[in-house]
Amino acid sequence: MSVQDQVIQIIADQALLDVSDVTMQSTLDDLGIDSMGVVESIFAIEETFDIQVPFNANEPTASDFDISSVAAIVAAVEKLVAQKG
Repeated sequence: MSVQDQVIQIIADQALLDVSDVTMQSTLDDLGIDSMGVVESIFAIEETFDIQVPFNANEPTASDFDISSVAAIVAAVEKLVAQKG
């Protein structure tokens, strides 16, 4: 399973949606994921990929981790996974 597929699965689980409802253009807001859901998604991503996400829940816009869309999250996770490897 690719990084993209795994991230989409995590986000779909968090939003209580089917994977097919989550597109790369979706924002977490579009999917109905609130700030607590964002934090839980980040934890799940860290656990799944064994990475440390530079995300500050108190200041998400000041973070190096772009959560503006599913595509941005996938790209950020792929970058962190590549740096780890």
